[in-house]
Parts: sequence; C-alpha cells; structure tokens
Amino acid sequence: MRKLVLLALVGLGAQLVDGSLGMAYGVTSTTLLLAIGTNPAAASATVHLAEIGTTLASGASHWKFGNVNWGVVAKIGIPGAVGAFAGATFLSSLDTSVAAPVMSLVLLALGLYVLVRFTVRGLRTDRLGHPLRKRFLAPLGLFAGFVDATGGGGWGPVGTPAILASGRLEPRKVIGSIDTSEFLVSVAASLGFLLALGSQGINLGWVLALLAGGLVAAPIAAWLVRHIPPRVLGSAVGGIIVITNSRTLLRSDWVDASAGTRWLAYAVVYGVWAAAVAWSVRQHRAERDLTAHRAADTERALAADPA
Repeated sequence: MRKLVLLALVGLGAQLVDGSLGMAYGVTSTTLLLAIGTNPAAASATVHLAEIGTTLASGASHWKFGNVNWGVVAKIGIPGAVGAFAGATFLSSLDTSVAAPVMSLVLLALGLYVLVRFTVRGLRTDRLGHPLRKRFLAPLGLFAGFVDATGGGGWGPVGTPAILASGRLEPRKVIGSIDTSEFLVSVAASLGFLLALGSQGINLGWVLALLAGGLVAAPIAAWLVRHIPPRVLGSAVGGIIVITNSRTLLRSDWVDASAGTRWLAYAVVYGVWAAAVAWSVRQHRAERDLTAHRAADTERALAADPA
C-alpha cells in the first residue's frame, strides 16, 4: 500500500510538471520505476498505459483553457504514434541487462537537455504567428515518439523545446498541443508493448496509482501553465532526472567505478544542480523585475504625456 501511495504522489507531481512544462511525466515516472527494480520495457509500458488516461485528461483541460493548436496536434501526433510503436517494439526486443543502462543513458541525456534548456536559454517570441510546417513537425514527431517509447519518456523533452525554439507558437499553446498529441503516442506505445510483451511484468495496480495521481493533477497543471515560472521548474526537474539516472549508470556494469569515485561524481552533480536552480531563480527574478520596471516606465510616460 505504501508503494501505491508513493506512485500516486509521483504521478501527481509528474503530471503537475508535465502539464506546466509540456514535458517530464514519462522520464520522471520511469526513472522511479527503474529505481525500484522494474524491468525497463515493463516500466515504459506501465508509464505509457497510465499516460493514456493522464494525457486524455490533460488534453481536455488544456483545450478548456484555450491552450491547444489542433493543426499542430495532428501534424506531430500521428508521426509520433508511428515512432512510438516502433520504439516500443525495439525496446521489447532488447535483453534486460542491456536495456536498463540504455534506458538510463537516454533518460540522463533527456534530463541534461531539460536542465540546460531551462537554466541557460530563454524563449524566442519574435516569430509568433508564423505557421509550423508539416515537413518540420512530422520528422520531429517520428523521432520524439521513438525516443519516448525507448526511454520511457521523451515526447515532451524533445518536442516542446524544438517548437518553443522556433518561436512560432506561444509557449502555453506549445505545451497544450504537445500534451494533447501525447495521447496518440501513449496509445501507440502501449499497443506496441502489449503486442510484444503481453502483460508480462506490468503491474496494473501501479498503472492505476500513477493514473490516479495524474488525473488529479491534470486540470491544476493546465491552469498553472499561465502562472508557474517554467525556468525554475525545468531546472529542478532536469536535475532530479540527471541525479537519479547518473546513480543507475554509475552502479551498472558499463561503468567500473569505485565507491569513492561514485560519491565524488554525486557531489559534482548535486553541486551543478544546486547552482543551476539558484541561477534560474535569479534569472527569473531579474526578468520579472525588468518587466515590472518597463511597465512602470510606460505608465509614467503616459501620465506625463497623455496625448
């Protein structure tokens, strides 16, 4: 029972982050399942089965708050489903001893990407309103879907920053569209895993626990997307993913590291994470203060010259 409650809380927290950032439900949940010893393919299958419900609820909530561009959903979601099915089939064919470090390596890379993306880079807004073309969205969806299934997450970390970087769609609609299209990816990945694995290693109780937490968080996250500072949350979540999967890799047969070396690596990773979060908080405050100063200057100028 304690494990089910923990999984429900993880599902709630992961969905709050995912619905606010457009990423990290899968990588966060899969990382936890791997940490408690779940088979990599079964972990990804469990998360994707839960995501069928959470992404449906999240998409409906984002649609209600006007955060969805349906053209983007169709252009990226259908290729994403194809890539996810292929990725699920590929992961299911790998030996467990190989799949575990492979998945941790993929999750580590995604975590690093999220950490760096939200700590260092800002968002472009100079190209808002320009159309997103199918020749850009289709390959992106295919690749993101494959990574999502093989890594137990990755649809958001690959798709969201790529569309944000284009500067053609406002951030809340990028997040809402990615979360909504992920329903198609989750269904396709789940079908791939079920056809390849059957129900082997999939714990229905864990699926329902993750789903319950995600369903509670979905409408809250859709509302929070307009208020929460993405830069700070992205740095925090990216760091957690990097730390957890660094630990898995350092303990794997791939890395012959002594206990002292591992602890030194942990200290470095924790130090970088703390510095990244502190920097993100500082930059968020600076951007907020700059915006406030500009607004105040505009008000003073209008007051001085109302004409």
